[in-house]
Amino acid sequence: MMLLIDAGNSRIKWRLVGESVYASGACTHDATAELAACIETPGITRVLGCNVAGPAKGEALAAMAVRRGLALEWVGSSAQRCGVRNMYVHPARLGADRWAGLIGARGRHPDTAVLMVMAGTATTLDILAADGRFVGGMILPGVALMRQALSEGTAQLPPLAGRYRTRPRDTADAIISGCLSAQAGAIERVFRHMGDASAVCLLSGGNADEIDPLLDIPFQRVENIVLDGLYRIARAA
Repeated sequence: MMLLIDAGNSRIKWRLVGESVYASGACTHDATAELAACIETPGITRVLGCNVAGPAKGEALAAMAVRRGLALEWVGSSAQRCGVRNMYVHPARLGADRWAGLIGARGRHPDTAVLMVMAGTATTLDILAADGRFVGGMILPGVALMRQALSEGTAQLPPLAGRYRTRPRDTADAIISGCLSAQAGAIERVFRHMGDASAVCLLSGGNADEIDPLLDIPFQRVENIVLDGLYRIARAA
C-alpha cells in the first residue's frame, strides 16, 4: 500500500491506496492525529507527497513517516513527467501541487485540453493543452484571502459573514458576493480564452462548493486531483 499526502497551505489531504482506495481524509496542520494513525496502518511500503506549506511543516510530516520506518518522498516539479511537459520558464519553480494536479488532470483526460482549477487558500488556473503541454496558468488569492485583504486594507469593511446575492444590499453580502464573483469570472475568462470547444474545466479544492453554483461554463468536479497525480507519479516510478 501507498500513502499519498498533499500538504497545502491550510490543510493536509491524504489517501491510502493499494488495488483500491482504503482510506482518505483531510486535516489542518495542527490536528494530524488521524493522519498519524493512518501512517501506522500495517502494509504501507511507500509514502509519497507534495508540500507547499513550507519546510517546517514538511519536516513534521516526514518525522511521522520516519517513526514508522518509512521515508517520505517529496515530489517536485520537473520538465516532463507522466505525459505532461512543463513549459514554465523555470520548470522547477512550478508549485509541486500544481504539477501533481496537472498530471492528475492528464490521467483523466489524456487527449483533451484542460483548464485545471484548484480553489484553495490560493486559486490556481492552469492550462493543459491537448498534446500534454502545460502552457501556463494564473494564481489569484482565494476567497478567504480576498476577504482578509478587504478587512485589513480598509477601515469599514470587517470580515463579516455573508451570503452570495446577485444584487447584494448589505455589506456582508456585498463582500462575499464580490469575492466569489471575482473567482468565477476569472475561471470563465481563462476558459473562454482557451478557444477550444472540446476543452474541459476541472474544479477542485476546498472552495469549490462556493464557486460551483456561479460558473457559467461546463465543468467537472474532481476531489483531490493532486492526490490523483501523486498516484500516477508513484505508479510510473
